[in-house]
Amino acid sequence: MIDSGVANFPAHVPRPEGAPLALEGVSVIDFSHFLAGPVGTMILADMGADVVKIEPPGRGDEFRHYPPVPEETPGQGAPYMWANRNKRSLAINLKTPQGLELVKALIAKADIVCENFSTGVMDRLGLGYEALEAVNPGLIYCSVSAYGRDGAFKDRLGFDPIAQAESGFMSLNGYPDREGVRTLSPVMDISTGMMVCNAILGALLARARTGRGQRIELALIDNAVLMTGYVPLQHLYSGSAPQRHGNISPDTCPSGVFMSQDKPFYLNCGNDKIFQRLARQVLDRPDLADDPVYADRNGRMARRAQLFELMNDMFSKQLWSFWQARMRDAQVPCGEVRSVGDALRSPEARERQLVTRIEHPVLGWIPNVRLPIRYSDTPLADPRPAPAVGQHTDELLSELLGYDAPGIASLRASGALG
Repeated sequence: MIDSGVANFPAHVPRPEGAPLALEGVSVIDFSHFLAGPVGTMILADMGADVVKIEPPGRGDEFRHYPPVPEETPGQGAPYMWANRNKRSLAINLKTPQGLELVKALIAKADIVCENFSTGVMDRLGLGYEALEAVNPGLIYCSVSAYGRDGAFKDRLGFDPIAQAESGFMSLNGYPDREGVRTLSPVMDISTGMMVCNAILGALLARARTGRGQRIELALIDNAVLMTGYVPLQHLYSGSAPQRHGNISPDTCPSGVFMSQDKPFYLNCGNDKIFQRLARQVLDRPDLADDPVYADRNGRMARRAQLFELMNDMFSKQLWSFWQARMRDAQVPCGEVRSVGDALRSPEARERQLVTRIEHPVLGWIPNVRLPIRYSDTPLADPRPAPAVGQHTDELLSELLGYDAPGIASLRASGALG
């Protein structure tokens, strides 16, 4: 059962009737599972692409079973629902000749294929890029792996935490007196999914000019190194090893978590001008603003401990609401340190309608967290819940391949369908 508190979120407001979709008419055959691929194809679906999720009959995508899973909807756990909105599910047994012929027929008419199987699986099925490109020269074929599809590490499996560890990302997070820590949010999978979408959009633009598709390859490890930000170049320029700094910034000061009378908050003083506003307009301490040591970023960093002690003492004397108002007026970036639940119910999230309720055929309604994209002329598709395994099998075979009911029944009897 879904938390009854979700009923307090507003219902989704439908997009304007008749408004075009950015990717209307674009078809995607999606073999990807778990997270990195599905996030990318979900963004395409939100933009209006027709994404057909190919799944094995029965359990389907193993990610379906990550908790919590409502008793009324087995195989539709919250993590799966988050990453597979606006798709249609086709349950096909790829171990049967009939199942393979069905997906080949679908791909022959498709714009995009996305897959993240272990290296070699698609080729063994006869679904590698070369085989499919010969039949459909306009096909855009996106392949996601842990370490690339060729080279010495192509056989290695890898998931988000492994990429965080091996890329150096973990070494940047945490405190200097203990080991680095992973982020609980699967940032490598999510950001790789964003790259999947970006790469496919670029390939669609290229095809509009050349008339030909192409192969796209994305490796989790490559993306993970990108996600370490500018730290690699800092290291390569200076030769020094990056250190863990907890919640403070090694590049700016004062930046970190401070405690008001009632709540913790994060303050990010990114440059000298912001510090001047902080000292004069928020703290009423013009002496700090005029002090040549504190007026300079390097001086503040050299005296970080003293400055933090002084500021925490001042902040502890008033409620967060008092400081928040002053810093907002002074244009000093700051924000309350919130739990996920508090963030979803925050005034900012409600103002942006980040969380809404959408209809569900079994549960009545479910929560939906929207994408951050806002198009003026081609608003994103109205959100549909992620599908059950094979929910659209008959519909898709009829609509896309012209099968009638007896033909579909015959395929099901052969073991090709779920």
